[in-house]
Amino acid sequence: MQLKLLKSIVEILTNKQSAMIVDLLIGKKDVNEFLIAKKLGLTINQTRNILYKLSDFGLVSFIRKKDKRKGWYIYFWTLNITKSLDLLEQKLREELGRHEVQLKSRKEKRYYLCKTCNIEVTEEGALLNDFICSECEEVYQLSDNEEIIKKLERDIFRLNKEIESISEEKAKEEEKIEDKKVKKSKRDEKKKKGKGKKSVKKKPARKVKVKKRPASSKAKKKKKI
Repeated sequence: MQLKLLKSIVEILTNKQSAMIVDLLIGKKDVNEFLIAKKLGLTINQTRNILYKLSDFGLVSFIRKKDKRKGWYIYFWTLNITKSLDLLEQKLREELGRHEVQLKSRKEKRYYLCKTCNIEVTEEGALLNDFICSECEEVYQLSDNEEIIKKLERDIFRLNKEIESISEEKAKEEEKIEDKKVKKSKRDEKKKKGKGKKSVKKKPARKVKVKKRPASSKAKKKKKI
């Protein structure tokens, strides 16, 4: 589900072919842009243009490293899943709002259609032209609002379900991020404790050799006797 949602936002912002970028970046970090270009079957400049566009929306981030052999910079890209889901939710909510306005209008007003030109106008617009199409002079016919209302209601239901799915995916992603923070905090705490427990190794005491004093001349004489 998450993969499908992430592809949707990339497709909305760029095109269908570019949505494959999600397959290459999801669950990975710092992916080489030349690898992305190769997998997409695009030139490096085409690939960068797509990635820069996604970067402008905050959906991807990058680091760059200098190629020691060739001397140019290579970019490594990472997908920002939370930001991508946020933006998709925003786009869907905007679409939902437009559908709700249309639904309200369809329920409250009547519309007329010129079947020859396939042009629809409000009742006010039709009255201005005496219910005659200004393009072909055919008589306007009353639009079937009921069918349009049903379609709008289906679309609103679908959009609400998609927004609900995004909220669930965002909650899962936030939980993963929180788990990583907790694990990192525990590791850092463990390291601190480990450093405190480390005792300084004492160097073994050096044995000092005591030099024997040479025997006095008197003692030597005694020994001879």
